[in-house]
This record gives sequence, structure tokens and C-alpha cells, in this order.
Amino acid sequence: MKIMLVDDSRTIRNIEKNVLAQLGYTDICEAGDGVEALKLTASQIPDLFLVDWNMPNMDGLTLIKNIRAQNIQVPIIMVTTEAEKSRVIEALKAGVNNYVVKPFTAETLSDKIHQTLAKLGVAV
Repeated sequence: MKIMLVDDSRTIRNIEKNVLAQLGYTDICEAGDGVEALKLTASQIPDLFLVDWNMPNMDGLTLIKNIRAQNIQVPIIMVTTEAEKSRVIEALKAGVNNYVVKPFTAETLSDKIHQTLAKLGVAV
């Protein structure tokens, strides 16, 4: 399973990579913002996105809207500090499949990935 991490923080991407490695996921690509993620997606669509909301150039919500506008039905988990209910609802309406609030534990991220993939019938 190929997973794309989209976050402007290299530290967060490293934490996510470590958690994913513990879960056995090693096919990982990274993007520092939505623009870079869309460029990478043009050549190879990942099987799962982990997307931050607040990034320069193109934020996560805009990225998600772009992905869904292209009819790409890959699972997307928003990983962000945006915890207000209205923001969560906005992200869900834009097409995210699940939501993780930073800071998160490895267990929380693992649980959200498993929930998301199981709900969509993807083998974990």
C-alpha cells in the first residue's frame, strides 16, 4: 500500500513515517504542500493520503477538493490541529474519510488508519 504524507512540517511527516513503519507500511511518499502533492498524484495515485490542513501554497482542504474533483476515490485522513467541530464537518463535506487532531499518539493514528480502511473495505 502506497501512502502519501502531505504536511509542511518535516517533523510531523517523520513521526507519521515512524508510526506507519511500525504498522508495516513502508511504501511512502511525501509532499510539503498541496501543490507538490497534486504534482506527485498526477504520476502515481497513492492508496491512502494523510493530509495536514494548514500549509503554504495550497492548504489541505483545497487539496482534498482538488482530489475529489478529479474523482479520485482514495481514502483521505486529515491530520491537523484544527479541532473545532465546524472545521471537522467542513473537511468531511470536502471528502475526507477520517480525522486526526494533532498532537496525536501512534496508537491514535494507527486506530484511525485501521478504522478508515476497514470502513472502506480495504485490506489492512
